[in-house]
Amino acid sequence: MKFVIIFGPSAVGKMSVGKALAEKTELKLYHNHMSIEAVRPVFDFGTPEFNRLVELNRIEMFKAAAKSNLEGLIFTFVWALDLPKEFEYINRAVKIFEEQNAEIFYIELEASLATRLVRNKHEIRLLEKPSKRNLEVAESVLHYEQKYQLNTEKGKFNLPNHLKINNENLSPEQVAKMVVLHFRW
Repeated sequence: MKFVIIFGPSAVGKMSVGKALAEKTELKLYHNHMSIEAVRPVFDFGTPEFNRLVELNRIEMFKAAAKSNLEGLIFTFVWALDLPKEFEYINRAVKIFEEQNAEIFYIELEASLATRLVRNKHEIRLLEKPSKRNLEVAESVLHYEQKYQLNTEKGKFNLPNHLKINNENLSPEQVAKMVVLHFRW
């Protein structure tokens, strides 16, 4: 069992890379908007009930996947690395898989804001993530790196099985191939 966390800023390509990686492996993709979009029609983004239900959905999915006979799960996440509560959240998810003897992998993506502004309007992104269809609101999220640390600094992320890729000029398939080769899957 593998638990793969793909993280990086909004519109960096996490879902697209996750899809490509799922196609190259037998891992299943559970991108972060699968839980967000399930709750958003009923509760507004960021409200206490929204946050509680999204987290509950994810944690229960992690528990079920970790105990299953799946080869593994790919999860995507915009991770504010400078917020202790987000580290705690990821550690909680990782612990669920480690208790089932899963291997944990961290795939970090980075790309310029200009590239992410273009990707933000991509048809597949808008199809899979209805909450991103309001482009003005979606673009405001792209500036979160001014408020939060969304990519690691060299030598400051000491978790095992971490691979950082600048996917500015790479297709999702190229990134997935790099991941598979790097970790020898």
